[in-house]
Amino acid sequence: MKPFYHFSDEENNQLTHFLSQNAVNPYTHYQEFKLTINELCQSRKVPGFFIDICNSIKHERHHGISDVHVLRNCPRDINVPALDPDNPLEDKYKKKKTFIGEALLETFALLTGTPLLAYGSRHNGDFFTDVVAIRKYSGQLTGFSDSELVYHNDRTAHAVRADFVTLLGLHCPDEELIFTGYIDGKSLIKHLSEEQQTALRQPWYRTEFDVYSRETNSRQISSPDHAILKNHHSIRYLDTLTHVAPGAPEQAKDALIAFMQAMTKADKQRHRIIQGDLLVFANQDGLHNREKIDIQNKENAARRWLLKTYAFRDQKTAEQYQAYWAKGMFGLVED
Repeated sequence: MKPFYHFSDEENNQLTHFLSQNAVNPYTHYQEFKLTINELCQSRKVPGFFIDICNSIKHERHHGISDVHVLRNCPRDINVPALDPDNPLEDKYKKKKTFIGEALLETFALLTGTPLLAYGSRHNGDFFTDVVAIRKYSGQLTGFSDSELVYHNDRTAHAVRADFVTLLGLHCPDEELIFTGYIDGKSLIKHLSEEQQTALRQPWYRTEFDVYSRETNSRQISSPDHAILKNHHSIRYLDTLTHVAPGAPEQAKDALIAFMQAMTKADKQRHRIIQGDLLVFANQDGLHNREKIDIQNKENAARRWLLKTYAFRDQKTAEQYQAYWAKGMFGLVED
């Protein structure tokens, strides 16, 4: 995938200087961290080129030009620690002393008008999470494994789902070829008849929670019955874990088979995230996966570390979920 913008080294330095003005730890004092970034942005210290980039991305989204973008040579934390694969989260808390990546993702969310989302049962409610392999989930179907991932939306079975997912490459071994694939919902529905689309818009389907979700929250077993298609081309689907609900008519199964075939036929985009890449895509208006194309060293590949955020489409969309806020904290979903 061709980068939407490639920062020059000078632009990287300017933006790094801006982001370095934050000294607040977002994992211990997120509200203070968010306020600091907001104040820095309001003080007009943000480099103008970054504002222009974010406005251009907003323009492309609004006009349906593209819902997936890559920024290359982004600021990031240079001294990234190696994490303990048995408990990378607690190890990160101990070892990670700089927060350039987190400040970049918070600023990006602010300038694109996409408020961040977090889940109380995941990563202690952190707004910045890690796509990193946890040893106990090796080979299992979860983003926290060293395995490939089927096409899906993040948090498919959950009632509150992000509109956008952003990934920043912190540590991406050069020797290992791991790609993120993306199918735009507009491309997928081109391969479905009107009758099939109508069936897929009925609440005839059910999605199981993945193994990590079930272990971190025992109440998360399966979604209520839901449609796979919504709006014009929004999708709610997790391959191998989205099934026809009990009692659904025969046409529900036929439509699901047609949907799976459409996934195979649809145009796909693929991107290999390298260190300093920021990849952002529409979570509900498409499907994404992880493909291991060529792995030279399995243990080396398992050390890949992406910093991740979930975001709502806009402030109005976020406010629709106020009933879910934990302790009244905006964006933190009680689950």
